[in-house]
Amino acid sequence: MKAVTYDKVKLGGFWKNRFDINKNVTIPAVYERFSETGRFAAFNCDWHEGMEHKPHFFWDSDIAKWIEAVAYTVRQCPDEELETIVDGVVDLIEKHRDPCGYFNIYFTVCEPENRFTNRLLHELYCAGHLIEAAVAYYEATGKDKFLHLMCDYADYIERVFVTEDSAQFTTPGHEEIELALVRLSDCTGDERYLRLAEFFVDKRGTSKKDEDNVHYISLDYSQCHMPVREMSDAVGHSVRAVYLYSAMADLALRTGDSELLEACRRVFNSIAQKRMYITGGIGSTAYGERFTEDYDLPNDLAYSETCASIGLALFARRMSLVDPNSKYADIAETAIYNCALAGVSLKGNSFFYVNPLEINLERHRLGAEYYERNDKLLTQRAEVFDCSCCPPNIARFIASIGDFLYSYDEGTVYVHHYFESEAEFDGIKITQKTEYPNEGDILFTISGMKGKRLAVRVPGWCDYVAINGKQYLGETVKGYIYIDIDSDEMNLKLYLDMDCRLVTANPAVQADLGRVALCRGPIVYCAEKIDNGNVPLDTLLLDSDLEAGLRYNAEMQAYTVKATGFEEAPFDELYRNYSPASTTEPTRQYTALTPPSNVSPSVSKSPQRNSVPPETVLQSARTSFPFSDERRNAAPSVSSKPPSERTQQGASV
Repeated sequence: MKAVTYDKVKLGGFWKNRFDINKNVTIPAVYERFSETGRFAAFNCDWHEGMEHKPHFFWDSDIAKWIEAVAYTVRQCPDEELETIVDGVVDLIEKHRDPCGYFNIYFTVCEPENRFTNRLLHELYCAGHLIEAAVAYYEATGKDKFLHLMCDYADYIERVFVTEDSAQFTTPGHEEIELALVRLSDCTGDERYLRLAEFFVDKRGTSKKDEDNVHYISLDYSQCHMPVREMSDAVGHSVRAVYLYSAMADLALRTGDSELLEACRRVFNSIAQKRMYITGGIGSTAYGERFTEDYDLPNDLAYSETCASIGLALFARRMSLVDPNSKYADIAETAIYNCALAGVSLKGNSFFYVNPLEINLERHRLGAEYYERNDKLLTQRAEVFDCSCCPPNIARFIASIGDFLYSYDEGTVYVHHYFESEAEFDGIKITQKTEYPNEGDILFTISGMKGKRLAVRVPGWCDYVAINGKQYLGETVKGYIYIDIDSDEMNLKLYLDMDCRLVTANPAVQADLGRVALCRGPIVYCAEKIDNGNVPLDTLLLDSDLEAGLRYNAEMQAYTVKATGFEEAPFDELYRNYSPASTTEPTRQYTALTPPSNVSPSVSKSPQRNSVPPETVLQSARTSFPFSDERRNAAPSVSSKPPSERTQQGASV
């Protein structure tokens, strides 16, 4: 299976707009913030005690991801000014690197004596991001200085960790180097780098050095508690985990390692079936930013780091290349639209780090010290963070989003996602005309595929599919419809039904008992307090007629949903005997103006009511599209029982 890379795809519509904002606003904004906070100046390697902006051990990676975003951008839209900035950084790396090839800002100016002694201090993580940036910049511009510098660095890493075995740990505490080395091997054709990636993956969970170099966190936190081929559950720090799993999938694709592939399948299923929020967020606690237990998915304590949702999408994309199964693209799509994109504002200049599904400000204020979330749990997006991994990550992600669209083998082109776009590769041209993700109509214009097949994904949320105006009643293979292309040029119209739907969680997810999520197409919706007066959102009840309230908002590029809502009648006692008539009386009328947020809805549906309800709303907006930064971050996940269960639920509460 071959990937169709972003540079073969010309975006239009929704994603062209996001790309332009990313290029014109996000990349410059991140550059400005990184300049103000000393990250770029740190590459001069002249910091000393008494100076401001002491380098941090992950600053290399911040700049590397920004360079990667620039590379993807200039490959599609040349920009000499951006290239000049990158070239200046590369010159500083060349000037200040160790003669052996080593480069790291922090361990050059702050702790030069402690090189490769602490596996948790991001040394190899930074190296990996620098390698990825070098590969991307070479492929975009043809300039090879950065690439050669990183080849020298990788050679040195091989000598220290393999040949000499002189480092005080064997595998990195924060994975990244593994997938970066695969990219370096693909770019240079040098299989030594592929073997080095295999080394870091295969040694994980087998090294006494790693066991002794854990410091303050358990072995499973950094996924070194067992060999990777024995893994079944997604554990530990969520970003580190999905970066490792991405590398494992890369290696499985290139080496044909069936055991490694099966391990990838197991951990993917662990995430998708037991440890992922409906928004595609992963990491259910701030303590360690990590996975916890099966079905432990608290809405208000969800960490759901933007980087984690990006990493999950990257892992899912790789699994699509190894095993064309629609479940992988389904998860990638969910993470992209409902968590990753929520991490950047509609204007493109401010960001979320944490993406919880619910915020109770007072409760979080009281628990903030314990959860150490003061700097990241925000009710509006911030321009910069001390730990600023997410802003440049979303920038590089959007700049290369075309990577997700297609893959192909000798006889079949797979359509994994639906973007307004034109793609040309291997003599094939495919055009998509669509308003997706707002609408489910996709018009394909196909040439150069006679005698081949087009495999189009049927999303798991879609119950009705039509091809050229007729309902498709045939079978799917792993969620794809295979269509024979029998002419040199062909038009094909695909329709995916996007009715609003209510989705329940597994009963083991205690936080969502008695609730449902409101979804349409790939989008999960939310209810926000700003649109519903001062009423606690947990007291709102949602009626079932959703379709009539669909409204398109051009500014947000999104539909909002207006529904009839009710407020539970309050009472003064702490406890009292349950009476449906006394607890579900509609009391107030509301107006909804909600722009997009990053919260899944959870409102309760009234089992019984006493009077005609007022016209009221829980207006929900797409989690995927950032909203104005004066707006609240989140509201309780809005839920309700399906209409058929209304009476029964009311009787049992």
